Amino acid sequence: MTSFTQTLGAAWQRTGSLLCVGLDPEPAKFPAALAGRSDAIFEFCSDIVDATAPYACSFKPQIAYFAAHRAEDQLEALIAHIHEKHPGLPVILDAKRGDIGSTAEQYAREAFERFKADAVTVNPYMGFDSIEPWLAHEGKGVIVLCRTSNPGGSDLQFLTVDGKPLYQIVASLAAQKWNASGELGLVVGATFPKEIETVRALVGEMPLLIPGIGAQGGDVEATVKAGRTANGTGMLINSSRAIIYASKGEDYAQAAAKAAQDTRDKINAYR
Repeated sequence: MTSFTQTLGAAWQRTGSLLCVGLDPEPAKFPAALAGRSDAIFEFCSDIVDATAPYACSFKPQIAYFAAHRAEDQLEALIAHIHEKHPGLPVILDAKRGDIGSTAEQYAREAFERFKADAVTVNPYMGFDSIEPWLAHEGKGVIVLCRTSNPGGSDLQFLTVDGKPLYQIVASLAAQKWNASGELGLVVGATFPKEIETVRALVGEMPLLIPGIGAQGGDVEATVKAGRTANGTGMLINSSRAIIYASKGEDYAQAAAKAAQDTRDKINAYR
């Protein structure tokens, strides 16, 4: 069995891309041709996936956008579609789960057994107890929230603990104590490039999922220079709305492909 980090590493090398395409479907923003269709979310997202796959190293569906529309079955179908049509491009389920014990075990089964995701985002607020149940799933990735891209993240993440900001404590724990599986990664927002650089220094080669470019305004050049590893990889730089809603017309898939290509090329210009 190929693990998440092995799959991701191979994808970086094969595709020459660090772009992660986020899939946040909002039916109100879909083109008119999809209006009223019971499978509209799957059709929209699968079209986006097929159009952008040549320019991406991974995909990140956000579970809330599916669950809010009772479309979990379409999420299952979408992840199966990615694995079948675009093998080798890992799928990160953006769920930000943060529970413990038997409840976390059920969330892990949902992500890895039901949806067949390759990795999942997890909130570490309850410590290792909120990480450990996910590690029972061999080869699956666990991406821990560290320094998030939202302004309010500083309310907690910048609190001083033993002379260090809390996000640095999380990064060190993830890299040194929690990463028994070798499959952990961290979420660090593109809106804070200095913190990306700090986290990279703390965690070595660990993968960083970096949201915040595109609609959130993160600087691509600063992000890449702060987060790249020695071989110019190490990052999944996520863009969602700026790609999937590049057009609201019938050319939405073609427009998404162009936006993805442009974003990949902009990232690569600084690698």
